[in-house]
Amino acid sequence: MIKNTDIIIRIILACILGGLVGMERESINRPAGFRTHILVCLGSTIVMLNGIFLLNNYHHYTNLDPARLGAQVISGIGFLGAGTILKEGLSIKGLTTAASLWAVACIGLAIGSGFYLTAILSTFLVFIILLFFSKFEKYISRKHNELSLKIITLNKPGQIGKIGTKLGKMNISITNINMKNIDDTKIAIIVTVKVPRGTIASKILENLSELDDITSVECLND
Repeated sequence: MIKNTDIIIRIILACILGGLVGMERESINRPAGFRTHILVCLGSTIVMLNGIFLLNNYHHYTNLDPARLGAQVISGIGFLGAGTILKEGLSIKGLTTAASLWAVACIGLAIGSGFYLTAILSTFLVFIILLFFSKFEKYISRKHNELSLKIITLNKPGQIGKIGTKLGKMNISITNINMKNIDDTKIAIIVTVKVPRGTIASKILENLSELDDITSVECLND
């Protein structure tokens, strides 16, 4: 039998570790934040505790497996994770948050089974990955000649086509486009591009600024 003190420790630890991961997601305004991660971690911990409780109290049933409830958490968390994945224009957002929810659910299962070292170490690594690896990704993108450009233009038909044509003439390929309305007449276009080695960013900005109805162009990598 699990002692009451062990149950309390596991539940509290689930709230703490789930909250740590959730705080990072909350800080960058992701759809699943502080409370969601706590609830996922706590819920999976409770599921694992239920499995152990059933095994201890109904062990005379030979087909009873405490891991069966936990297995349903692993598959079921996919429905919650799918709700955090959003398609905005041509870009997909929320994949990292969905992955963090899945990881937090696994951490909760580890806590519920009393596997404290794995739970604490995994939480530490997940937190480090979410907090610091995004900066490392940006550094890698720079090393691979990837730039993010913010273009403010009048909201007129054909503007994206003109931008694409201009970039194509410079042998620059577009990897992602995201658009957001500024007001009734202007839109902001965030374009991620791969540029040939040796291409000067200022030259790209200068060429795009020559297009009609472009208000401003800036490089977000600087």
